[in-house]
Amino acid sequence: MMQSVIATLLQVIVPLSIPVIVGALLARYKNLETKPLLTLYLYFLSPAIIFETLTTAQLSFDEVYKTFVFSLLNLVVLWAAANGLGRLLRLPATETAGLTLVSTFTNSVNYGLPLVLLAFGKLGLDKASVYVIAQMVIVNTVGVYFAARSQFSIRGAVKSVFSLPAIYAALTAMLLRALDMHFPAGVEKGIAMISQAYSPVVLAILGAQMASVKKSDFDRSIQTAFWSGMSVRLLLSPLLACLVLYVLQVQGTLFSVLLILASMPAAVNAGILAERFNASPHMVTKCILWTTLASFIVLPVLIAIVK
Repeated sequence: MMQSVIATLLQVIVPLSIPVIVGALLARYKNLETKPLLTLYLYFLSPAIIFETLTTAQLSFDEVYKTFVFSLLNLVVLWAAANGLGRLLRLPATETAGLTLVSTFTNSVNYGLPLVLLAFGKLGLDKASVYVIAQMVIVNTVGVYFAARSQFSIRGAVKSVFSLPAIYAALTAMLLRALDMHFPAGVEKGIAMISQAYSPVVLAILGAQMASVKKSDFDRSIQTAFWSGMSVRLLLSPLLACLVLYVLQVQGTLFSVLLILASMPAAVNAGILAERFNASPHMVTKCILWTTLASFIVLPVLIAIVK
């Protein structure tokens, strides 16, 4: 077991940590701006890797169906756990909203995809692609609702989903597969080349975002929400994901990939939503930082277990 964990650290976590560290150093000493990089990621790299993966993925209808069902069921279970903790601990509404965001949304896109690719290869990436698409839709609909129920608009949520280029890339890829068609070889080669730049760039962005988190003193309720969020994301979420996967009778590589993606640290998007709707943003960003750091220890253990 220990040998497997150490092997995972050396073969998966160390390669992932290099661009993260470089991004953090550039942000700290060269004032790296993440906003233009986020634009590059959102409108260039993300659509490319989603399209390239979905057009070449070896997936069955049963796997796609179970992945979407798992995404929804796992969301409901984590939401119930976060809200239950909020009521039990008598947290204010803003801290409960922040705790819900930290508990339910994982960094499956700019950390999960590179991790799965290194840990499980192309087969794992194929199976992860459907989950990532589901998460993009959920974060931009249900995530907005969790962050600001009073400001939630179905029309606005739908509009935010269809403002994501990755959604159109996914729809195009699925249409081409359904019609058994392909883009010209040169176009597909160009898209594949762009997708290869995805991992190092988004991991550098993650490092820069982590370096920008500022130390701050919290009052008691925010501290309670912070430790609750850490506990749910690092300890409870893998157990609940296992339970949901067992109920759905998911097995094999799909089980391993979905469990790892569901156990990822808190999503960067959670911090964006918390900031926008005042859902305890300082607590949420601190959770993002510390769950990401802790994941360098927790995830190798999980990967060693499921592999």
